[in-house]
Amino acid sequence: MIQPESRLILVYNADGGWLNALKDAVWKAARPSTYPCSLCALTYGYVAMHGRWRRFLLRLPHGKVFHHRDDFAQAYPSQIITLPAILVAQKDNPPKVLVSAAEIDALPDLEALIALVSARLAIPPEALD
Repeated sequence: MIQPESRLILVYNADGGWLNALKDAVWKAARPSTYPCSLCALTYGYVAMHGRWRRFLLRLPHGKVFHHRDDFAQAYPSQIITLPAILVAQKDNPPKVLVSAAEIDALPDLEALIALVSARLAIPPEALD
C-alpha cells in the first residue's frame, strides 16, 4: 500500500503556460483524436479539470503535484519517462511510475482512470464516497 505521506506527481504531455493551454483547447476541440496527452483528454474539458477528477484527487490522502512536460523536465532532469504519466514519490525518494503512458493511453474514460489509480494506491472504493 502506498503510504499517505507520499505524493502523486501527475505529468501531462503538454507544455505549460496560458498560450499553450489555449492552443491545446483548440486542438482538443478541432482534432481530438490527434491530441497527444491522453491524461489531459481524460481529466480536463476544453479549459478546466473535470469535477469528478478534482473531487477524486481531493479525497486522496496524498499530496499532489502537477507538472507539464517542460517544468517536469526541469524539476526531475534524471527522470526519463514516456508522458503522460502518474508517478508516486515517498518522502525524499525518487518518484516511481504508478500509471504509465501506455496504460493511460489505453483507458476508455475517466472512471477507468479513477479505478486504476484507486487500485494502485490500494484505496477501497467506499473510502472515496
